[in-house]
Amino acid sequence: LVYKFYNFSFQIKQKLKENNSITAVSDNLKNLESAQCKQALMEAQGRNQALQEQLSVQRQLLRELEQQLHESQRSSSQLRQQILVYEGEMERAQGQLEAEMQSLEEEKNRVIEEAFIRAESEMKAVHENLAGVRMNLLTLQPALRTLTCDYNCLKRQVQDFPYMLEKAITEAKQEICQVIGEVSSANQELLRKYKREMNLRKKCHNELVRLKGNIRVLCRVRPVCAGETDAADAKNIVTFDPDDDAVLYLSNKGKLMTFELDKVFPTQATQGEVFQEVQSLVTSCIDGFNVCIFAYGQTGSGKTYTMEGVPEDPGINQRALRLLFSEVLEKKPDWDYKITVSMVEIYNETLRNLLGDNPNEKLDIKMCPDGSGQLYVPGLTEFTVESVEDINKVFDLGHMNRATACTNLNEHSSRSHALLIVTVAGFNSSTGHRTSGKLNLVDLAGSERIAKSGAEGSRLREAQCINKSLSALGDVINALRSKHSHVPFRNSRLTYLLQDSLSGDSKTLMMVQVSPLESNVSESVCSLKFAQRVRSVEIGPSSSSRRQAETSSTSSSPTHDSVEVHITNTRILIVHV
Repeated sequence: LVYKFYNFSFQIKQKLKENNSITAVSDNLKNLESAQCKQALMEAQGRNQALQEQLSVQRQLLRELEQQLHESQRSSSQLRQQILVYEGEMERAQGQLEAEMQSLEEEKNRVIEEAFIRAESEMKAVHENLAGVRMNLLTLQPALRTLTCDYNCLKRQVQDFPYMLEKAITEAKQEICQVIGEVSSANQELLRKYKREMNLRKKCHNELVRLKGNIRVLCRVRPVCAGETDAADAKNIVTFDPDDDAVLYLSNKGKLMTFELDKVFPTQATQGEVFQEVQSLVTSCIDGFNVCIFAYGQTGSGKTYTMEGVPEDPGINQRALRLLFSEVLEKKPDWDYKITVSMVEIYNETLRNLLGDNPNEKLDIKMCPDGSGQLYVPGLTEFTVESVEDINKVFDLGHMNRATACTNLNEHSSRSHALLIVTVAGFNSSTGHRTSGKLNLVDLAGSERIAKSGAEGSRLREAQCINKSLSALGDVINALRSKHSHVPFRNSRLTYLLQDSLSGDSKTLMMVQVSPLESNVSESVCSLKFAQRVRSVEIGPSSSSRRQAETSSTSSSPTHDSVEVHITNTRILIVHV
């Protein structure tokens, strides 16, 4: 407030000075009387008039400012009184402050003296400690040099550690890879030896089976069809042994059942792989053997596909005839062969000629009048085939006349047992030697349960006849397995027609077909158990030794891979690794 008052007073004084100067100028102008100044006087009077007006205004402002000055003086006097009060209070506060400062100064001096005394004592102790440290430093200098040297050495090692670590890891990797390679090569060698021993064991087993006259049993598991994957019971219950292709595992009601056969074909097996296993048996008919290959299994398990196949991927039947053609062609011109084919089906226990003009004509089975004990079917049509085109014509005619129907289990279910009879007659023009062999390729009708297949009317009678003939086949197998003196071959047309293949010196192979679905587990178990019984049947040793002995004196044998076997008081040891 004091500052504002002084500032305002200063401004008023400045205005008063300006008015006084203007008045002085006006008085001076009145005193000028010279002619030269008249004009200037008039101008000055004009300006004086203007300044007079400004002066009146300024006087009015001055009066207002004087009033403000009076008010400011009153407020200034009040402020001076307040300042006096404040100054008294400040003097009292200054006195108190000086007293406190004096006491603090004394306290500071006392504290400084105490701190100085304490610092001197501590400094003395520090000097003493420093002297001890210097002594220790003099003694530790050699150790420090040693530590410095060790530190530098460690520092260099730490700097070189990544390189050394990488080098060590690289060497370790190389050693590990080398060891793994050695172990892998050793494992490969062991696996090769194991597979070789397995193949040798199988060859020895197959040779033993051939010498004993056992029926070879193969198993093929069909894949799951696209329409079966959505069913509730489409679970796959069949698994395979990766190390042994003769073992099959089947899960039945939570129990794992094991079946051991001569060979098991998984679902991804091709037609060519299946035929490769049976082709050596097919060529035996060129040597004069009776060979029989028949497919067994429930309806819809793939028997017809395995035996007949499809045009772009044929089955055993067509591949067998093609193989016979190639073998016959290789043996020319020393040997002259004639291959005849006939097809017959057993439908409702009635023999039907599938290649004849009247397929519904009933045929009968007779004994050959030449006293050989062989069976034949009088009136059965035979076609001589010499090329693949001839085979296709015969198959097309036979398929057209064969009985098939649709059931709940199979859209194209075979309602009869179909037999493809291939006769191979050979003549060696150089030696005059003759051979005659027969190859029976049998596609059995599938066993079925009436409740599942939904057969009615004629389909029901067909199913009953099929199951009856398959049951008769089971009775024959059981009788052969138990070596009964009487074997009921005549209980069924099927077993009577297969009598030559299930007795004497025949070579027989059974292809059991299995469905992998859980819905067919009971039928699959029955088929596999029947296959194991068939595998243990001995139908007598084949006469291959006698036949090979007859042909060994000639320069051109019917088969280039036949081996003469003589076993006298010898034991065969099969080592299973």
